Amino acid sequence: MVGPYSADLGEILSLWSTLPFIGMLLSIALLPLFAPKFWHNHFGKVSVFWALVVSIPLLSIYKGVALHDFLEIIIADYLPFIIILVALYTVSGNILLRGTLLGTPGVNTCILAIGTALASWMGTTGASMLLIRPFLRANSHRKNRTFMVVFFIFLVSNIGGSLTPLGDPPLFLGFLRGVPFFWTFKLLPHMMTAVVILLTAYFLMDSYYYRKEKVKEMPVDKKKEPFGIEGIHNLFFLAGIIGAVLMSGMVKLGEVKILGVETAVQDLIRDVLLLVIAVLSMMTTRKEIREGNGFTWFPMKEVAILFIGIFLTMMPCLKILQAGEKGELAFVIRAVREPYHYFWVTGILSAFLDNAPTYLTFFTSLLGRFHPGVGGQEAIIRLMNEHALFLEAVSAGAVFFGANTYIGNAPNFMVRSIAEETGTRMPSFFGYMLKYSIPLLIPVFVIITLLFYS
Repeated sequence: MVGPYSADLGEILSLWSTLPFIGMLLSIALLPLFAPKFWHNHFGKVSVFWALVVSIPLLSIYKGVALHDFLEIIIADYLPFIIILVALYTVSGNILLRGTLLGTPGVNTCILAIGTALASWMGTTGASMLLIRPFLRANSHRKNRTFMVVFFIFLVSNIGGSLTPLGDPPLFLGFLRGVPFFWTFKLLPHMMTAVVILLTAYFLMDSYYYRKEKVKEMPVDKKKEPFGIEGIHNLFFLAGIIGAVLMSGMVKLGEVKILGVETAVQDLIRDVLLLVIAVLSMMTTRKEIREGNGFTWFPMKEVAILFIGIFLTMMPCLKILQAGEKGELAFVIRAVREPYHYFWVTGILSAFLDNAPTYLTFFTSLLGRFHPGVGGQEAIIRLMNEHALFLEAVSAGAVFFGANTYIGNAPNFMVRSIAEETGTRMPSFFGYMLKYSIPLLIPVFVIITLLFYS
């Protein structure tokens, strides 16, 4: 048995160490369905339980190595992830879009298209939090709203974020490692293929339900209100968030160690700026604006609590993957050879694991496969010039497949929670997959594979 101070935990761990992560996923999937009251009152305890199930044995056996890896995933991944979510959630929640919008198929399709376009520039979280409440208000008179929110998750919370590093965390990681800011515009044909198919499917489905519900005119309880934006100064805070994120990718100020974890100084400055922006947004925005938005902290609280459990329990999975051919998932790494392999394997893993480290794992494997021994930026430039299709496949898979499950991307959870708060019934974890993402998204991804990766 390898000693407790071995340098790489991913080379030691067996697949049994991934069972707590599976338990966490099954809890999220099944408890809201079979024990909804228990889940609503105790989901935090469930998250803590699975975190302890994975951390206590690993800390007992591997001591300092395991402690470092747990601290690394909290300090380097979880906290920045939550901080940027808090900033975007707060600032977007302090912007109130007023105006009478009647949720017709045409209006709804336009909102989804606008949100999809915004997602690459203000992040999938920012675009989702800005538009989900107006979208729900516009359709408050409609009976069938579940499918609307699902398509919102597909397009605004995921696929729309594929054009720039601001859109989704995996692309931002690529940017940090030297992929040019506008390189991801290579994914525009892939994104437009998915968007056109899904918007068409949405319009047809919404038109069917609109006729079935016999919605003919403005509901009597809806007063006509001119369009306007309240809390407009928060748009400057939103620009500040984008600027802080860009700064952390463009400026190099060295590194410091926090509890033994190397952390870039510019990343610390970014996180402080994001927290300051969130506080200033709350202090400078009238309470009435948040009330008009139906703003509560519960969706953010739910994401923060559940994702600490997800991040901690998935640590063994990520370490095994990152060990490459030296880990227990070596058969996966060896089997991934063609562009369509990278698209599907990166995508499927991203749907259940954090898509950022999954992207990084296969990004790194591409550099090692095609340009072994070539240093840093030169290897990345050669990869983009000589094997661009492979990097496109990894990038598209990491972003697109996040729409396949509630945990595939953080905005998915937040949108679902906000929808349920406003009275829209959302499907269970497996219901979402079986009724919506598998029958609707998988055929789209097959078409993208045939068009771009075959």
